[in-house]
Amino acid sequence: MSQRIKIKALLESDETNIDVTVKGWVRTFRNNQFIALNDGSTNNNVQIVVDFENTDAALLKRITTGAALSVTGTVVPSLGKGQKIDIKAKEIEILGDSDPEKYPLQPKKHSLEFLREIAHLRFRTNTFGAVFRVRNSLSFAVHQFFQKRGFVYLHTPVITASDAEGAGEAFKVTNLDLDNLPRTDSGEIDYKQDFFGKATNLTVSGQLEGELGAMALSDIYTFGPTFRAENSNTTRHLAEFWMIEPEMAFYDLDDNMDLAEALLKYVIKYALDKNREDIEFLSQRLQDEDKQKPQNERSEMTLLEKLEFCLENDFVRLTYTEAIDILKDSTPNKKKKFQYLVEGWGTDLQSEHERYLVEKHFKKPVILTDYPKEIKAFYMRQNEPDANGRETVRAMDILFPGIGEIVGGSQREERLEKLEQRMDEMGIPKEELWWYLDTRRFGACPHAGFGLGFERLVLFVTGMGNIRDVIPFPRFPKNAEF
Repeated sequence: MSQRIKIKALLESDETNIDVTVKGWVRTFRNNQFIALNDGSTNNNVQIVVDFENTDAALLKRITTGAALSVTGTVVPSLGKGQKIDIKAKEIEILGDSDPEKYPLQPKKHSLEFLREIAHLRFRTNTFGAVFRVRNSLSFAVHQFFQKRGFVYLHTPVITASDAEGAGEAFKVTNLDLDNLPRTDSGEIDYKQDFFGKATNLTVSGQLEGELGAMALSDIYTFGPTFRAENSNTTRHLAEFWMIEPEMAFYDLDDNMDLAEALLKYVIKYALDKNREDIEFLSQRLQDEDKQKPQNERSEMTLLEKLEFCLENDFVRLTYTEAIDILKDSTPNKKKKFQYLVEGWGTDLQSEHERYLVEKHFKKPVILTDYPKEIKAFYMRQNEPDANGRETVRAMDILFPGIGEIVGGSQREERLEKLEQRMDEMGIPKEELWWYLDTRRFGACPHAGFGLGFERLVLFVTGMGNIRDVIPFPRFPKNAEF
């Protein structure tokens, strides 16, 4: 097994007239003579040339699409177009048969909807091979970015008793017998008899626990699964997804924005450098798809142009108030082209508004800051009211072309009395978050952090249109297959 060379390494080498062993899966087998073999290290296949006149007919019959092979042979310059080398087979071993009558991935174009139904096999297609190699590189680059800056990687709990966002859309975790739930005298479920002795749920965010780490280790980041029981059947929502959440002591909002911008540029550049071939393939795929659309629905930029655009431009920073003024006076708002019209200050921005700012108005990525207090979470640092008495918080959202919000963060409220007052206003029980409030009692300091939905990032870098196609096994309403 150890003698095997990966196909990517073989195709990148210029050596010929050497003997090698490759292993992979058959993509196609033409004329009983040419096998296109792929091992997932690249979208490019290596062509195996079979001496069919001197090969057992029974063996040839077993070389079908999807079959796993081990091939030993000599690397020779290719006579065909499109490839530099071939392998002249000396020895072919079938490691696993694939019944052509039953194998669902025949060499033809399959729809993404169909591939979602066979997610256990879709890794074997060029599109998903490219997507998941890019996802792998982005994942590695996230860790590399933070590790180079001395951040501590913190594992925050998956099971928690708190709902960080206060949204109440959490999956409950219980060990109770659902057919015979214990009840209190008042008829409520008696969670004292549950495994943890209280009601618990799957985490919606590691942020609150991340803040605890930052109050001792200065700079931490979490990167793990989070869960939302939101009944959203859209192309941008998942019930289980991965979040990158750094928390930094002694940071203000400006430091926070600088770090988030640097992270996004770093990981995009890493993927472009490491997976150029895959991204070029995905970019071409998008361009081919675009040709089928009416002119007004086509992308103004190719995928590669979009990624370079984010690397080459400084992100524009402006306040929510400034953004509202721009949107109110914009042509689509005046002509009632927006689905959600911007009436004035206090409007919760929709992705159509965010995309207008990025793609039409500034033509650059945008960071919006200082949102109205009423539309943001309890833990965000409160600003002094403005001249009109309007109350805002030190929040920031990063907006990207084609996707809208990709990062959400804030400077955290470090003043105990302000935080308690906000929790009271929002009906968040202080006694349940006593441990969180302790960080404001003992050595509080200015601190900040943000959350980056990893699948949103992968969606952006791969140009895929549906978030279910950038996570191996998507979880969404009425679906927990595989």
